Amino acid sequence: MCGIVAYIGTQQAYPIVIEGLKRLEYRGYDSAGISVLNGKITTVKKKGKVSELEAAAKDTDIRGDIGIGHTRWATHGKPDDINAHPHLSGNGRLALIHNGIIENYATLKKALQDIGHTFISETDTEVLVHLIEAYQERENLSLSQAVRRALEKVVGAYAIVVIDQQNPDVIVGARKSSPLVMGLGNDEYFLASDASPIIKYTNKVIYLNDEEIVTIHKNGSYEIINLNNEVQRPEVLELDLKLEELEKEGYDHYMLKEIYQQPVTIGESMRGRINAHDGWVLVGGMQQYITRIMSAKRIIFAACGTSWHSALVAEYLIEELARIPVEVEYASELRYRNPIISSDDVVIAISQSGETADTLAALELAKEKGALVYGIVNVVGSSIARVTHCGSYTHAGPEIGVASTKAFTSQLTILTLMALNLGHRRGTISEDYFIQLAYAMESIPDKVTKVLKQDEKIKYIAGEIKNVSNALYLGRGYNFPVALEGALKLKEISYIHAEGYPAAEMKHGPIALIDENMPVIIIATNKSAYDKVVSNIQEVKARKAIVISVVTEGDTKIKEMSDYCIEIPETEEPLTPLLSVIPLQLLAYHIAVMRGCDVDQPRNLAKSVTVE
Repeated sequence: MCGIVAYIGTQQAYPIVIEGLKRLEYRGYDSAGISVLNGKITTVKKKGKVSELEAAAKDTDIRGDIGIGHTRWATHGKPDDINAHPHLSGNGRLALIHNGIIENYATLKKALQDIGHTFISETDTEVLVHLIEAYQERENLSLSQAVRRALEKVVGAYAIVVIDQQNPDVIVGARKSSPLVMGLGNDEYFLASDASPIIKYTNKVIYLNDEEIVTIHKNGSYEIINLNNEVQRPEVLELDLKLEELEKEGYDHYMLKEIYQQPVTIGESMRGRINAHDGWVLVGGMQQYITRIMSAKRIIFAACGTSWHSALVAEYLIEELARIPVEVEYASELRYRNPIISSDDVVIAISQSGETADTLAALELAKEKGALVYGIVNVVGSSIARVTHCGSYTHAGPEIGVASTKAFTSQLTILTLMALNLGHRRGTISEDYFIQLAYAMESIPDKVTKVLKQDEKIKYIAGEIKNVSNALYLGRGYNFPVALEGALKLKEISYIHAEGYPAAEMKHGPIALIDENMPVIIIATNKSAYDKVVSNIQEVKARKAIVISVVTEGDTKIKEMSDYCIEIPETEEPLTPLLSVIPLQLLAYHIAVMRGCDVDQPRNLAKSVTVE
């Protein structure tokens, strides 16, 4: 959620940190701040955008070669200048930035108040920096040891970076359940929530593990210890990430760029994993445990948001093609139940960032119960990638827009390949049907390109319904989760209330809402339930709703019944979600733009939900 950037080296820290904060704006935030160390700590923080922080810092002498910066998404305390990070210790010696939640902050705060500490903010973070100060002063500890002693007392999640006015050549970072990556440059080091602020300067990184503390010295040395004070030997990784991938590259918004990238990102997610001509599908992450996966009593998906919708599609895919029972769970609910999970189960976590707090916690629970845990993530080196037994990367590239688009279709691509692989190996689909699906899968990128060519038509439809207050999305079978995803996209970025529903369930409640002001978007590509979908449309039309249909090319029957119609190329029914979701992404995008909404950074939302 919050964004962290820190620098220590030979350059001026302020411009590097500010630029890094701009690259982290996509994570979602409501205030920003920076502290630079140059003999003394100079701090500027401001409610609002990073641009407002820049304006506030304009007349401040903020020179120095050690700096920390933060974008805050409010948890404890309202969004304002005082609650913004960095937070200072009571003696003004320390400055700290923090992503996460300190669950026992109230107890710690009371204990600190009892020994004379005074707090000026409402945040849990200020409690932590005072706690470090207390250990530093009482036990005469180094900064890193004071941080370690304080973190021994902390319950909760954190990624922190601390600087010390009396130790001007040192910066300390630590993490637990919130991501923190360290970049290794030439005579300079970086700390950040993810790699986006780092890649301009270096592609060499270390991903800190839970309960690790890194101390970086300006002389070029660093050491990493854990909470038990044991020295750690980290692996230095090289990132395959290009700076231009983080730019808009001529598009008005990151979201639009990412919608248009999908022919490429779907292809990248398939590359090396399917060959229809030679008759094979191979998902590398599955192979080490393929026997266990094939014989699973049950596959349980744990995910949140858009990733949960892709898991719902996977339920249809795996049960139909591989005949393995599937359950789809909200990770946020699974972790707080006492679920029945055994060593015969496979638990698959899906997360774009690989850092979703609830999904991580659900995985840990599944591991404790002996299940095989599998991760499907987009970010190399992320926490889920490291905690799972095995898994697959989606290869979608950086997704900056908060509303997920290319990550969804890349997840669907991997999940479809997994279902095909399992169905083929288990013999639950015929060889002919397997080859038929494989060829159809390979043609999906070209068909997505064809759907994107209808952008102007979809933009026109968006203009016709942009002022509505509510919308209903209907789908059946494979396209019911697509209806959910279409409604979510509209809610996320245009702030129009929308519901996704199974088309047959419309009569069990939502039909009461339908009138001439309600657009109903119906995904009507199902061959298996075509006549049922036609009946649903007739019921909607009888209530005078505005009908927008997504149909298979050449379908004249539903087209004639609809006020507006968007055609997608014909494909095998299990693959239709990869095509039918594209018009819904574009529809939401254009409506949001027309309503003057911040498409890439919608209000109250964060790209990666790393706190509960």
